[in-house]
Amino acid sequence: MGKIRILHLIKSLGRGGAEMLLPESLKLHNQDKFEFHYIYFLPWKSQMVASIENAGGKVSCFNASNNFRMLLKYKEVIDYCKKEKINLIHCHLPWSGFLGRLIFRKVNLPVIYTEHNIQEHYHKVTKALNKYTYNNQSLAIGVSKDVTRSIKENIAPDIPVETVLNGVNTNFFKRNVEKGKKIRQYYGIPEEAIVLGNIAVFREQKALDVWIRAFAKIHEQDSSIYGIIVGAGPKEEEMKEQIKILELENKIFLPGLQTDTVSYFSAMDIFMMSSTFEGLPVALLEAMSLNCAVITTAAGGVVEVVQDKKNGLICEVGNEKALAGLAINLLEDKDLRTNLQQKARERIKEHFSLSSMVSELETIYLNKVKD
Repeated sequence: MGKIRILHLIKSLGRGGAEMLLPESLKLHNQDKFEFHYIYFLPWKSQMVASIENAGGKVSCFNASNNFRMLLKYKEVIDYCKKEKINLIHCHLPWSGFLGRLIFRKVNLPVIYTEHNIQEHYHKVTKALNKYTYNNQSLAIGVSKDVTRSIKENIAPDIPVETVLNGVNTNFFKRNVEKGKKIRQYYGIPEEAIVLGNIAVFREQKALDVWIRAFAKIHEQDSSIYGIIVGAGPKEEEMKEQIKILELENKIFLPGLQTDTVSYFSAMDIFMMSSTFEGLPVALLEAMSLNCAVITTAAGGVVEVVQDKKNGLICEVGNEKALAGLAINLLEDKDLRTNLQQKARERIKEHFSLSSMVSELETIYLNKVKD
């Protein structure tokens, strides 16, 4: 038998956490044993394409303007699978999952699906479609124990459900002091200033309005701090307006979408998350791998990574006052800040390495292809 051909289906290849995992995991996969193909559907969200191709993946865009048009691409995807002799389909995020399950019903190919969020926070249409279609696949994977719990409690599928924790390439995601200095210089941030940061898609789930209000409270106590929020999304204009109203335009910077996230993480001292819910956020893992001290809300799978007061600080969801208070503690206590920065990387290296995630996935691929 030649190489096992895996096809990843995903709606877009933008800068989301699930999308960013694809090129990073590809770098560690055994490409002597496996061949990786990728199909995405939103051509305007293609930031990860070059990274995947550079790592050895074969990428195709099947242009679809919305979710339902994406489902209509099932015949084209089936034709692609036949032409490229695909052995297994791996779907990510709900609408790609629906497409994969439709294909599963039509052809004799194993289909696995990685669930990146909990069912309780999906739109009612997504939840209904999940419940109706979930058994039309070979295996579901939760990216955290909380995600797996949510699948079992809300859907109770007959198919197997396994947990494969998200991971990060700790050899790549290492702090680069010089790159961090260049980012600070570009924005006129003094070398000795403390920088709070976040890297996220600007959507409701991330509660970045809470992040900005918390920053304003911190700034009232210590006007020497700066903020950097990397990313883009539907909440961007609201965020800019909020920053303007709070007169923080020269204190909080929005660099937009960035591919070189190592440089931006390296410019941050503290990574502050304000999310209302999460599966297991890749940006958090990367920040910790880059020695950022972490302050976060107790959102879903976050608490499986961050151990309060051991390698990060946690407060309840939606409490901007508590979030600000934790940050002020870190600003005032350099020893605590330094300790949490060190412990954050140790936590990721010991328990959330990308190599472990890749190894588990390869075992799943082999087992499902044999079945």
